[in-house]
Amino acid sequence: MSNLVIWIEIPAADIERAVKFYSTIFEQEFQIVDTPERRFALFPMGQDGAGGSIVQIDGFEPGDKGTLAYLSTGEDLTPVMNRINAAGGKVVTPKTDLGGGFGFYAMFNDTEGNTLALHSSN
Repeated sequence: MSNLVIWIEIPAADIERAVKFYSTIFEQEFQIVDTPERRFALFPMGQDGAGGSIVQIDGFEPGDKGTLAYLSTGEDLTPVMNRINAAGGKVVTPKTDLGGGFGFYAMFNDTEGNTLALHSSN
């Protein structure tokens, strides 16, 4: 079986503000795509694993309740976590060891009011 989770969409009330935030914390450029139904920006993704986007669409509201998405930061989440507050977000759980060799996580609120998590191996 391939990955059960293949796609995630993070809602944004203001796509430009959200793209600026994620571009700043991940130090990557995101292109906004406009369609008649929605505005979105794709997260960089490789051949394997899940993909996703930041999306602004009527009826899809940001929030801090519900599903928690973990975004990969590679080896160490600390540099990304350290850019969150300055970019307009808020770190709500600092870097924490998951135990059992499962790596580390930190939780944050983005500029849109979503709660997400970062994950790294170290």
